[in-house]
Parts: sequence; C-alpha cells; structure tokens
Amino acid sequence: MRGETVDARERAMVAAYAAEEHKAEAVAVLDLRELTLVTDYFVICTGETDVQIRAIVEAIEEAMHASGARLLRREGTEQARWVLLDYGDVVVHVFGPEERKYYRLERLWGRARVVRYGVPSA
Repeated sequence: MRGETVDARERAMVAAYAAEEHKAEAVAVLDLRELTLVTDYFVICTGETDVQIRAIVEAIEEAMHASGARLLRREGTEQARWVLLDYGDVVVHVFGPEERKYYRLERLWGRARVVRYGVPSA
C-alpha cells in the first residue's frame, strides 16, 4: 500500500498489522461508525514494556505514513503506558497491560462491531 491513499477501514488494518508485526498482544479493531461521529475505527493493542510500546507506536506511525494517513495528534509517548495516535477516522490505542485492564475500552465500546482480519496479502 506504500504511497497510495486508502480508506478508514484499510488504515485501521494497516495499524493492526503493524502492531502485530511488532508482537503487540490482543490486537482489536472496533468499528465505531454507527456509535459515534468522533472516529470510525479504534485499533487497540497491548505492549508488555515501555520499550515494546514505543517500538509498536513507531511501527504503526511508519506504516500509517506509508499508507498516506496523516497523524493529527499523539499523546502519551513520554510515559509509554497508554499512547494514543489520532488519525481522524482511525484512533490507535497502545496500552501497557495494567492500563488496558483498567480502561477496558472494548467494554466501554461494547456495542461496537469487532472487525475480523487476517494476514495481509503480499
């Protein structure tokens, strides 16, 4: 997908694949289009350590940039316990294990449809 513009669902998949490639755990993509006007998709994942969280975030940013997505806002990179990457129609949350348990975004957005995805095609 390098260099081409993709839609929100495809961008969410790009972020999810990049997270998985860097060994993020429990990667989830939530379709929020029918629930809020704030964003179309959440990508949620967990990194075990601050170093891994930063590596996951860097990989997602690189992959999203390559897909044509523009980062609007980044929060939490200093503490690296909950990093939020806002691409407008896709918002990525990279959590530490305790933060993911505490905030439970999947439960908060429990009415959201979970998007299934597999290995990207070459």
